[in-house]
Amino acid sequence: MPSKAQATASANRALSRRLHPWPVRIMHWINALAIFIMIGSGWKIYNDDILFSFLRFPDAIVIGKWAQYGLQWHFFGMWILVLNGIAYLCYGIITGRFWQKLFPISPREVFVTVGEALRFRLRHDDLTHYNAVQKVLYLGVMAVGVLIVISGLALWKPVQFSELANLFGSFQNIRLVHFLCMAAIVAFIVVHVSLALLVPQSLLAMLTGGPLLDKPRDAARSAPAPTVTEIKNIPGVKTVPEIETSH
Repeated sequence: MPSKAQATASANRALSRRLHPWPVRIMHWINALAIFIMIGSGWKIYNDDILFSFLRFPDAIVIGKWAQYGLQWHFFGMWILVLNGIAYLCYGIITGRFWQKLFPISPREVFVTVGEALRFRLRHDDLTHYNAVQKVLYLGVMAVGVLIVISGLALWKPVQFSELANLFGSFQNIRLVHFLCMAAIVAFIVVHVSLALLVPQSLLAMLTGGPLLDKPRDAARSAPAPTVTEIKNIPGVKTVPEIETSH
């Protein structure tokens, strides 16, 4: 039979929250897989109808032997990305994770953090706190994610989603916006992975959950309560209860 102390420790671990709860970790790695599929297949589709004459992606880094196969992979990754993205946004809003991690943020804080980064003085020892640059990057990549989905729908079904297509002016503008969003996401991934390699504990935290954030909920209750010692009344002597406290 486990002791009371062991049972209490187990309960405390169960009630404590980690830096990255398991839903966040699962959605993060699903999102990583979906983006990998989307980018690789998107490059194959791009090669079939290039936007810039100087840019063509090597066959070794694209997904799909032909453009049609690239489209099939792209649609497969699209549904994963959209469904997982909706789940992530709902989770972040309902649990308050976005507000807690990404706000508040001020322009002054951004400039200070950028200056520290340029002087190589940016600290990464506290994984539980995002600096201003991280906040801007995460908010920015989420906005780009929404825009790339909107432009992708307009590319996929320009007639059915004519209202969305009209926002961009022309079909070529839709393609250009979609491509630039892809480039922004790739740039974010390069920075994100580079920081993860520079600070390995951040990568480990996304695998294990990272450090505990909450103190045990019954810590206050674990303190010994004051005890009242009953004193027998002596005739003719007025007494008051004696209160003993443990130190």
